[in-house]
Amino acid sequence: MSTYKNLKTLVARLRDDLNNPTKPMSLLLIYAYNRTGKTRLSMEFKNAGKRRTKKNPTGTPDTLYFNAFTEDLFVWENDLEGDSVRRLQLNEKSSFFNAMTELTLDETIAQYLSRYADFEFDFTYKDVQQRNETISKPDFVSFRKGGETNIKVSRGEQNIFIWCVFMAICERMLDGHESYQGKKYLYIDDPISSLDDNNAISVACDLAKLLRRAAARRDGNGAPAPIKVIFSSHHALFFNVMCNEIGRRGDGEPSITHKRYFLHRPNGEGAYTIQATDDAPFFHHVATLAELQRAADPTKGKLYTFHFNALRSVMEKTASFFGHPSIAFCLKALNHEEDQALFNRAMNLLSHGAYAIHEPTEMGEDNKELFRRILSEFVTRFDFALPGLVTPQPAAPTPAPEEVPA
Repeated sequence: MSTYKNLKTLVARLRDDLNNPTKPMSLLLIYAYNRTGKTRLSMEFKNAGKRRTKKNPTGTPDTLYFNAFTEDLFVWENDLEGDSVRRLQLNEKSSFFNAMTELTLDETIAQYLSRYADFEFDFTYKDVQQRNETISKPDFVSFRKGGETNIKVSRGEQNIFIWCVFMAICERMLDGHESYQGKKYLYIDDPISSLDDNNAISVACDLAKLLRRAAARRDGNGAPAPIKVIFSSHHALFFNVMCNEIGRRGDGEPSITHKRYFLHRPNGEGAYTIQATDDAPFFHHVATLAELQRAADPTKGKLYTFHFNALRSVMEKTASFFGHPSIAFCLKALNHEEDQALFNRAMNLLSHGAYAIHEPTEMGEDNKELFRRILSEFVTRFDFALPGLVTPQPAAPTPAPEEVPA
């Protein structure tokens, strides 16, 4: 495990992993909770790639990225006045859409979309003045299904459409389109939301296929020209499917050199830690339990009321894994029968209510003791093998790239 004092030094480490002269990686897979800073990390990685340095004196951006900022380029418009042209409005000021007309993406988008949804789409373009030239850019997207036009799509359908647009753009980048000649990296952060598990698995399999293509990419002369990739997610199922698909090699396919990391902020702020999880995908509930153990440490930890919510969530996942509908299964499995009723009452009472993580309230001493007993018995009874997230060893600071004066 290594510790980095800020995002800049962490980004330098990730870029070093991808460009190590002795053993470069093609792909980094990062698992992290929500609110860890995944989106900020992706933006810092992107910004590092457009800073002026000796290797990049012109400051040409080297990263194509997908994150929450990408999704924000698409805004739903309900047409409240006319109630007829319901559409997904695109931000014309963004360079993300500059080459959309010449890329001819419609067919590729439709191919991806047909795998996950049953509606169709139409782009409407307009001329936009940009610096000293007029270019055609997409203005909005409307959707149709059967004989019905201008339909309202769900938030999940909207998100999957945006993802299909990005996947189509990635295809063009891997094809070597001139609009993406300077791009060396692909950074994908949390590509799905509002999707059911079936679609999550389908999207993960398609993405893994695309990333395999990125790793094995060659230029027009047949020389290796891989696009290096960083993928991050908080979605446990999606992350594990990605790990399994990337680790699987078909007949005649080259293996993809990759690393798997768990990204963590021990105190919720300040330094970042990354832990390699190369032997097996890093499961969300295991990491959560390790965090709860750290918080429950009587000498170094601090327990807040929202920790009951986190423990209940892990118990629900455990019960579901064994085919049971509620945490009663986990509570009944604990050793001390006389404590089962007390534990059950405590979990039901203390894991509900307004225990906001943004305004945390420290537990009282009696609840702290009760929480430690429940956690200890649960971890012992189900024999969880927890990672060592408590004592990370600091890494030597990675030197920042030398800046070239503008």
